[in-house]
Amino acid sequence: MTTHEMLLAANAAKTAMVLADTDTRNAALEAMAAALTAAQDEILAANARDVAAARGHVSAVMLDRLALTPSRLAGMAAGIRDVAALPDPVGAVLRRVVRPNGLVIEKVAVPMGVIAIIYESRPNVTSDAAALALKAGSACVLRCGKDAFNSCGAITRALRHGLARAGLPEDTLALAGDTTRQSARELMTANGLVDLLIPRGGAGLIAACVENATVPCIQTGTGICHIYVDAAADPGMALAIVENAKASRPSVCNAAEVLLVHKDIAPAFLPALRARLVEGRAAQGLTPVELRLDARAAALIPGTPAGPADFDTEFLDYILAVAVVDDVEGAIAHIAAHSTHHSEAIVTADTAAAARFTAAVDSAAVYVNASTRFTDGGEFGLGCEMGISTQKLHARGPMGLAELCSAKYIVHGTGQIR
Repeated sequence: MTTHEMLLAANAAKTAMVLADTDTRNAALEAMAAALTAAQDEILAANARDVAAARGHVSAVMLDRLALTPSRLAGMAAGIRDVAALPDPVGAVLRRVVRPNGLVIEKVAVPMGVIAIIYESRPNVTSDAAALALKAGSACVLRCGKDAFNSCGAITRALRHGLARAGLPEDTLALAGDTTRQSARELMTANGLVDLLIPRGGAGLIAACVENATVPCIQTGTGICHIYVDAAADPGMALAIVENAKASRPSVCNAAEVLLVHKDIAPAFLPALRARLVEGRAAQGLTPVELRLDARAAALIPGTPAGPADFDTEFLDYILAVAVVDDVEGAIAHIAAHSTHHSEAIVTADTAAAARFTAAVDSAAVYVNASTRFTDGGEFGLGCEMGISTQKLHARGPMGLAELCSAKYIVHGTGQIR
């Protein structure tokens, strides 16, 4: 089936999703989770082929991003069930007004229609996106990267089997068989067939969608996330937050890429940082973090001199750009110049500094004394997420069920005329 044929089929099937009640959609999600678990052997075998093909061509952290395990697969099934347990967004009355003439005007959440998602090499996005779109009453058309095609294909087949068992059309969920740029362009320009396009991937994919999409598009993903360690920070807390934000899973968009340190604390903090992230991790058999230092940081500890692009790079690896700043205003200015408006954090005991930081930093998620790794639909209580929106219109931050709905006004009258 071509991408165009797939979109036509999804549009033909979407009415069944619009008319399906909450219990029917929840039953479909439960059947999808069960089918995913039942197909574990097939899915892991397909994933092994993808991993084998990618080995030697991508970094170790990107290989980890691609790889599935029984526990990760179980987590994907649990994520589907978590979405099923969430309140149904469809039909929620967002606003109700009774006019002086007796008209009752209700703004009601309704399904988006057909949601298309272009993503790269994270197989778990397949089940997360499908679960959220279907719970929100929409059809879902997926287009993954070639590195993950076998894995995503096996996952999609299992999920479609679950849909069919629940009595809903399989065509409400589809995976494009074409992983070339042509299929991506088709989705970007499928006016009348795609109601919302969500790209999940690197800066190149996001830029291509922004430049070429003629369908409604939400920008997601690219995360040059900053942590600012203030003069009033607790050093032990700061070290733990920085290590978690950088090294717990560096291949994801909420991992920290830039560390800013107040000049007053830098002489003591930076040597402790190097001891923990470089020597300490190496001694434990863990991957050490490469520190790319601006001139002020390099005067205090050894490391790699930062290049012109290092403060504008989403490394997605064990690399951290480090700069020394004069104060909270310097940190805010640096973030304004280099951020992708994803997630930023301040570590401080100074409530005035924290208030200034949270008010001035213009990002989707701003943290005080916590890791940026929490920017995630599950951690925010959304079940899972369709992506992290870094724009301001309609959706911002982790996109859950509410952000996947549109709205319409339903007006009840008793014969009123104007």
